[in-house]
Amino acid sequence: MSLNIEDLARENVRALTPYQSARRLGGQGDVWLNANEFPLPVPFELSQQTLNRYPECQPKLVIERYAAYAGLQPENVLASRGADEGIELLMRAFCEPGKDAILFCPPTYGMYSVSAETIGIEYRTVPALDNWQLNLPAIADKLEGVKIVYLCSPNNPTGNLINPDDIRQLLDMTAGKALLVADEAYIEFCPEATLTSWLKDYPHLVVLRTLSKAFALAGLRCGFTLANKPVIDLLLKVIAPYPLATPVADVAAQALSEQGITLMREHVAQLNDNRSWLLTQLAQCACVEQTFASDTNYVLARFTDSPTVFKTLWDQGIILRDQNKNPGLSGCLRISIGTREECERVIAALQALSVEQA
Repeated sequence: MSLNIEDLARENVRALTPYQSARRLGGQGDVWLNANEFPLPVPFELSQQTLNRYPECQPKLVIERYAAYAGLQPENVLASRGADEGIELLMRAFCEPGKDAILFCPPTYGMYSVSAETIGIEYRTVPALDNWQLNLPAIADKLEGVKIVYLCSPNNPTGNLINPDDIRQLLDMTAGKALLVADEAYIEFCPEATLTSWLKDYPHLVVLRTLSKAFALAGLRCGFTLANKPVIDLLLKVIAPYPLATPVADVAAQALSEQGITLMREHVAQLNDNRSWLLTQLAQCACVEQTFASDTNYVLARFTDSPTVFKTLWDQGIILRDQNKNPGLSGCLRISIGTREECERVIAALQALSVEQA
């Protein structure tokens, strides 16, 4: 009898739809505006050559520099393979498969559900309100048995910050019952909104960070979990022995140097300026129905005919991210902020399309 390998797999994995990352979706483009990356490479070079030795589990210089950057102590910082690993480590440390649940508020980042499904943890959703803020009464009704609530602020893919007063209410609702995890992957574009200073007041607050966006190091796969020491100690029990490769730690430490942080802030200023320009131009395009304010390195816009817009630009090598399948985002495309020239190419393509459709 021939063995069907798929029958050996866990049932939840057989039923799983994997996260459709920008790279998995493919495309032949030269203007990549679908993954919220920085559009240009940064000038770091490898200096560590001791590749015959295993790296430190938590590289001391990286941890110390990130702690200083975030205004925390090293004991409050855990480094991992992107913030994605942090999302999953928290579930593995705090949630019993088949018993506990997590909760999040779509439309939001897709890895919360994928990680939960992979591990075998129930996930509950409470759709955001029409203004993409939290529906606190509906969340309160679903918190029984929930161990972790994930909040993305600024939120991906909508680009908005979550109201801090609502976050405080949610922290009060979850105290002693669940962790509240604030995913701050895009916080460098609005640093005044970070919740890191709240950690001292809320033992169940966790903040996720990354070097993939503003630090322009998406290919490095380096993220951070910021939390009080008891949470970090539990995560250290379940993390892989060597989560950061030596070259990753090497470049991360450079990026977190004084010069590296200055460079990042210059890049953020450029992208924020390009974002303002792009939003102004989008609002004048006939094929654009609505634009939404953003505190990130991307903008969301609703189009009169988004499938045609998406395909027309795709065929011209301008790759955007389709959001039609996300709750409440019909007709919406997400556009990463590129260089000014890339932004100009997007607008020129949309203007040409508007003329054709007129």
